[in-house]
Amino acid sequence: MTTMESAKPQVAFHFNAPDKLDYACRFVRKALRHDARVTLVGPMEHLRPLSARLWKQAGHDFLAHAVQGDPAEIFDLAPVVLVESAAESPHSDVLVNLGFAMPLGFERFKRVVEVVASFDEADRAQARERWRGYQDAGYAIERHDLVLHGG
Repeated sequence: MTTMESAKPQVAFHFNAPDKLDYACRFVRKALRHDARVTLVGPMEHLRPLSARLWKQAGHDFLAHAVQGDPAEIFDLAPVVLVESAAESPHSDVLVNLGFAMPLGFERFKRVVEVVASFDEADRAQARERWRGYQDAGYAIERHDLVLHGG
């Protein structure tokens, strides 16, 4: 295995999320327990409500984060960042895609997680396109069915 091959991120699709933003909150909570730095990427119309949900978590599960456009000293130190483009993230641990296309710059992350809604056919169709894109680029893909695994 070459150095480039070993540097490829692990790509996983998490299917059947009843609510993508709620699932993202749960995922972030778990990732932070493992000291991972998380980047959530997607359109701002998804990131703003996600930010509100992250702030409203229970006190012991408070999920500190920053949104693209926050002051640099806060943004760079936040363990979780919400951005429209993966290239804007100061982190490279975990990238959670809440967007519609393969995120540009995903290659620099250790893990890429694609969250797919359960009842949104447009989201599922876009996920199939992203799956093919990762596959065509030579990435092995893990599949996690949230219905079978309890979300």
